Amino acid sequence: MDQILWKPTKTDIIQSNIYKMMHKFGFSSYQNFWQWSVNYKATFWEETITNLNIPFVKKYTVVLDTSNGVENATWLKNAKLNIVDACFTHEDEAIAITYQNTNGKIQTVTYKQLKKLVNKIANSFVENGLKLGDKIAVLMPMTVEAVAVYLAGIKAGMPIVTIADSFTPNEIDIRLKITAPKLLITQNSFKRGNKTISLYSKVKSTNAPKSIVINCFNDEVLLRENDILWEHFLSEDNNFKAAPQNPEDTITVLFSSGTTGEPKAIPWNHTTPIKSASDAYYHHNIKENDVLCWPTNLGWMMGPWLVFSALINKATIALYYGAPTEQNFGAFVQNAKVTMLGVIPSFVKNWKATGCMEEFDWSAIKCFSSTGEVSNPTEMEYLSKLANTKPIIEYCGGTEIGGGYVTSTVVQPNMASTFSTQALGGEFVLLNEAHKNANKGEVFIIPPIVGLSNKLLNRDHFSVYYKNAPTYNNQTLRRHGDELLQLKNGYYKAQGRVDDAMNLGGIKISSVQIETVLNNLPFVKEAAAIAVSPKIGGPSQLVVYYVPLTSKKLATEKFSEAKNVIKQQLNPLFKLTDFIEIETLPRTASNKIMRRKLRDLYQNN
Repeated sequence: MDQILWKPTKTDIIQSNIYKMMHKFGFSSYQNFWQWSVNYKATFWEETITNLNIPFVKKYTVVLDTSNGVENATWLKNAKLNIVDACFTHEDEAIAITYQNTNGKIQTVTYKQLKKLVNKIANSFVENGLKLGDKIAVLMPMTVEAVAVYLAGIKAGMPIVTIADSFTPNEIDIRLKITAPKLLITQNSFKRGNKTISLYSKVKSTNAPKSIVINCFNDEVLLRENDILWEHFLSEDNNFKAAPQNPEDTITVLFSSGTTGEPKAIPWNHTTPIKSASDAYYHHNIKENDVLCWPTNLGWMMGPWLVFSALINKATIALYYGAPTEQNFGAFVQNAKVTMLGVIPSFVKNWKATGCMEEFDWSAIKCFSSTGEVSNPTEMEYLSKLANTKPIIEYCGGTEIGGGYVTSTVVQPNMASTFSTQALGGEFVLLNEAHKNANKGEVFIIPPIVGLSNKLLNRDHFSVYYKNAPTYNNQTLRRHGDELLQLKNGYYKAQGRVDDAMNLGGIKISSVQIETVLNNLPFVKEAAAIAVSPKIGGPSQLVVYYVPLTSKKLATEKFSEAKNVIKQQLNPLFKLTDFIEIETLPRTASNKIMRRKLRDLYQNN
């Protein structure tokens, strides 16, 4: 059994947000409280909305309506709201964002200043002819402007399409075609370490709509016809009234991998941020004026999660404009007095290997959080010690959930690389291949949960999540694709994916997307991509088996070409570990590639 990393004191428990709710409803046992949160979901979520101080233009008549089935649950029926209003309930002069350029000084933006910028941008959208419901794409690193653009679109009732800055022009184009935004906001370039990455040149290689370009380094920017610079776009009017909307109206479109070649376009609505902010409030124990740092991007769900989790909880977003693997990032965490630091395990692996964060004083950190990949216990123990032994909230969910389904808390003993509980207000079961309840099995979510998606832009939602899914105790189940192991003490460990998706560098991608690119190589007849977990635990490694076509190329040349095509056509963050020739790929009777068999083959060899 893994060792306990951190144990809450009685004071830790009593001062927690979870305890406040437990005390209010007369619970002394966390497990009983969690059970109540799923047995009485409407009451739990109504109380949570009160805890988070969510303002309404018109109050709901019913918290939860399942008359059309749990898979089509309606939350906050008949309400009118704009979730951006919930982001500005803190005092005007409180710090909303603290940020630092790679070689600059720490700067701050107050809630009042952020609100004015958000209003200016919202007015700019209207002045440029955009209407309620028009989509706006954002292709930017996580900056003050990116956060403001994101909130401004939602405030104006114009859904924001978020695209990660690491994607190639081909992948950007696919996302633009799926969503058809009327406008795109980007910046000319950004710096990562010693590299300058040109974003606008990527835009010019796509069929992007009219684009607004922020010129960060006063470079000469050759604009396409109709594109304009940020300073010529930004309105002077800093007053704007939020568009009142229905709870189910789309606020943003994010992308997640499906098991086909095209990414799923997942709309978030005004209830999704309530799920994000509640996970921060309960499981990460975020308090007023805490400082939340999570190196991420609006293109990944943790970007919007960070915005809503910080601002709705009256906390501060901490943004470092460089790479999280640089030493300067450690200094930023120290000097910004970050209280909650989010990581993907790959960062921690790098920090441990280089020792680059060991000189900094991270004692302000109250907890870490880890998501995106399976973590390694040794590395997580190392991370905890960087802040004088603090708990690590292992956190796993999905874009279509808006937060986590399994997590840790600050009211339970903390074990490295282990989840202590199902998330409050939500429930899942683990089923084996025979669809029987098991200690190790596939995760099936039991709906409804606030924020859980109920539509996709480019796929049939019911077919993806519910069709042919098993039932459990006569309850409708929703498939998710993760595999978990439940330990004897009730805690959980991540076991990777059971479907054809994988997490690489904290990014979810389908095997099919990688295979489609590799199948175009002249020496590949067909390829099968798998994610393999190291025996000691930790981030998945990308391994590809391929059936060869005749070629005089050396194995090293083939590996190099395969690596480069993934980098150029998909994402430079997807690192190829192994490229293995095989005579034939194992298949089922219905001709599907048996990737599980390939995983077993690789791990046994």
